[in-house]
Amino acid sequence: MSRVIVVGGGAAGMMAAYAAAVCGHGVTLLEQNEKLGKKLYITGKGRCNVTNACDAEGFFANVVSNPKFLYSAYHAFDNRRMMELLESAGCRLKVERGERVFPVSDHASDVTAALRRLLERERVRVRLGARVQSVLTVELPEEAPTDREGDGPKRRGAGQRARAVGVRLADGSEESADAVILATGGLSYPTTGSSGDGHRMVRELGHSVKECVPALVPMEIAEEWCASLQGLSLKNVSLTLFDGKKKVYGGFGEMLFTHFGVSGPLVLSAASHYGKCRGKEQTVGEIDLKPALTEEQLDRRILRDFEENINRNFQNALGGLYPAKLIPVMVALAGVEPDRKVHDVTREERRRLVALTKHLRLTVTGIRDFSEAIVTQGGVSVKEVNPSTMESRIIKGLYFAGELLDLDALTGGFNLQIAWSTGHLAGESIGSGSSE
Repeated sequence: MSRVIVVGGGAAGMMAAYAAAVCGHGVTLLEQNEKLGKKLYITGKGRCNVTNACDAEGFFANVVSNPKFLYSAYHAFDNRRMMELLESAGCRLKVERGERVFPVSDHASDVTAALRRLLERERVRVRLGARVQSVLTVELPEEAPTDREGDGPKRRGAGQRARAVGVRLADGSEESADAVILATGGLSYPTTGSSGDGHRMVRELGHSVKECVPALVPMEIAEEWCASLQGLSLKNVSLTLFDGKKKVYGGFGEMLFTHFGVSGPLVLSAASHYGKCRGKEQTVGEIDLKPALTEEQLDRRILRDFEENINRNFQNALGGLYPAKLIPVMVALAGVEPDRKVHDVTREERRRLVALTKHLRLTVTGIRDFSEAIVTQGGVSVKEVNPSTMESRIIKGLYFAGELLDLDALTGGFNLQIAWSTGHLAGESIGSGSSE
């Protein structure tokens, strides 16, 4: 039996601790907050979108960063197994629109309670208010394996140079272990304890950390008319994001105008792709307000509306096309006087309105900060982690799980599934001997 320390009591950390304990190891879970799963309580607007019930192809299609790295982890512990585990622990689940999975109670606290029961059942030792300062390591002796041709010894090269032997806490105390799993999270929602300590610790151990940026976060827009639409929600619209001339995202769903720009599920997903192209060329978005219609069909629709309102003012003939709050903006952008009679609107002006409806342009100037981000994009370089075990390629006995890694996905329960899958694989891999 190995002694295992798990640092971080979020989704990935609790799962890693559970999986390691099931394998017969003595596990200590260290969490700096006053309770476990603090971030889980606010996911899914307090309901906790546990996972997504889609098939494997659907899961990987929704992973933004490094999906191939997740093949082993996901197939070893997929969404079905996660759902079965929670149900077995007394948390009944339901599947909603978009295959999103929630607890039947709609209370995130029930998910955390189920995970706590699993930890208690497996006798995981939990220490709250325990902030870890660093991972303790010892140097490994230089190995001299023989090469394939038998020509004598060769250097270890860029392989594991040290072994994790425990952790040092902020109060100066130390805990020893045979393996350490880091699941400290990223930088999103800093009020839940996402301080970036994990990134600092892994850098000190020689790991590379890819630049971290907010993901699944609202976007800031240059157009001043956006602010005038604050509070307006658009449903069943399409949003396309371009980096210069290159299309980087296209989606369908719901979005919301704010005082600084746009938000909502559709925008959050687009923002995760913005993080991949920001700073290269001008990033613009295009909203298709009527995605079910071609431009020709939309033109015929507008023409019918005009014929029915032929003697009305232009702005008063658009109620069937747009929400009331959006009409003044569309009128201004179309360049038609609001009190112009409909029968005086030219064919060219009508076509301009069609193009505007199908391609309402937004100039993206940036994204909001980590305090509003659902997840972090960036983190520990997956090139330095064994995808079959989650073990570090640099430090033997050191494992990673969850948002600390350079892994992120779109909304819908996919990011939590990444946490469950990587955490479970890290926990069950302790002592497996498969460290490459």
